[in-house]
Amino acid sequence: MKLIRSTAVIGGFTLISRTLGLIRDVLIARFLGAGAVSDAFFTAFKLPNVFRRMFAEGAFNAAFVPLYAKRLEEGGDRAADEFAGESAAVLLVTVAALVVAFEVTMPWSLSLIGLGLDRAVDPETGISPYYLAVLYAQITMPYLIFMSMTALFSGVLNTRNFFVIAAAVPIVLNLFMIGVLALTPVLDWAQSRLGLYLSIAISSSGVVQMVLVIWGCRRAGVKTGLKRPRLTPGVKRLVILGIPGIISAGITQINLLVSHSIATLKDNAASWLTYADRLYQLPLGIIGVAMGIALLPSLSRRLQAGDEVGARTSLNRAIEISAFLTLPAAFALAVVPEFFIGGLYQRGAFTFETTTETAKALHMFAYGLPAFVLLKVLTPAFFARENTRTPMIFAGISATINVALGLYLFFSVGFQGLALATSVAAWVNVLCLVNILLKNGSFIPDTRLVTRLPRILLASVAMAVALLGMEPWFVSGLTGMFLSDLMILLSLSIAGLTVYTLAVILLRAINMDDIRDALKRRET
Repeated sequence: MKLIRSTAVIGGFTLISRTLGLIRDVLIARFLGAGAVSDAFFTAFKLPNVFRRMFAEGAFNAAFVPLYAKRLEEGGDRAADEFAGESAAVLLVTVAALVVAFEVTMPWSLSLIGLGLDRAVDPETGISPYYLAVLYAQITMPYLIFMSMTALFSGVLNTRNFFVIAAAVPIVLNLFMIGVLALTPVLDWAQSRLGLYLSIAISSSGVVQMVLVIWGCRRAGVKTGLKRPRLTPGVKRLVILGIPGIISAGITQINLLVSHSIATLKDNAASWLTYADRLYQLPLGIIGVAMGIALLPSLSRRLQAGDEVGARTSLNRAIEISAFLTLPAAFALAVVPEFFIGGLYQRGAFTFETTTETAKALHMFAYGLPAFVLLKVLTPAFFARENTRTPMIFAGISATINVALGLYLFFSVGFQGLALATSVAAWVNVLCLVNILLKNGSFIPDTRLVTRLPRILLASVAMAVALLGMEPWFVSGLTGMFLSDLMILLSLSIAGLTVYTLAVILLRAINMDDIRDALKRRET
């Protein structure tokens, strides 16, 4: 079926993007470490990034893709392209107004996520972390406009089964930032200046990404242009569906902002959490995001064709494949977090203390990794049925738990409590979504899924035990030299993967013939 092939295409390009992102983060860790400038930069970048996920990748696209698929099925290319143009106009005006509002009020609005950033000027550097973050945020905020348009036209391409360009454009951001970081040792930039140039690179990359997906749409035969924003019947329906989604995504993303703001109350904690977040986002992006992007158009087309059985089968296979790929990654990050953090980041400005603290957060995030991926898989089952209200309600419940538990754990356990609260809240959200899908018959676990999930779990446990036993032998080989350490990391990862593969085969946790057949078969 095309779901696996589509996921493979998206996952492949996402793997390239995340690998480049990892290189970017390694360089940022080397030159910025965890301190005032890194806290300021990560805080500034989080603002447009969170609203990008809320308006572009999240709520808007979740409402837009099923409606666009419906237009494509019922009215053909012309009707679908007309709707895309109308939607783009509304999105552009809305997001541009938001960006202008933030730009004008930035010295005050940044306090929403930079509560603990010091406003006093450091006598040694002459820098105020808070107002440095304000400057960076004003530069990066326009990125939201470009990425919102990129996400919409990527949704058009994905619905038409043109996945390559949409999956490849995130690479641009990493290339721009790596280019700036590569010049740092040559030009010997101060940390504050490096943060400035990285902020400029972020917004510049957004322009290029937007141009590329629009060009891709032209190549795919999409005929739509920028229109005057109007509340047409299609746009009204989009707004009706989108508002619950925006509230849902908004609750989740604002919740992340609140957690980040709480983290700034402790020096360097925002940076520690960000580095940990970036590392667990690697498997999340490759598996969860790719699966969700491929699944939504697939489910939408099946449901438009009245194939409810096929939609349930797609959901079962998506959960199975996600578990097969995610559980071993979650166990690995949970049992040897310091090994991965130290091997990747510990050099230059990134100290042993930073490794220790970042590993605490990564350990807690690892508990929630399967849930984060499942959320990407389960929510399309609601969005494809034009139901954005239910995920909104459960996102609200999850967010409340996250903030309340995060505050309690932050002051009782430490900053890593924020990561644990995020994981707990994600699992609550997953359980709520699964319960509704089971009740309304949209998800019926088949025999294949029920029998294979426990086996996949056992294979992951076997791999985790092996990693714990092998780690002391490998950790002694870490030298602080990036390429050497990378080889050590890859060696342990390959050893763990070998154990997992053997366990999977022995336990018959997954049948490789199923994957080969799925890659060959046409979607039915």
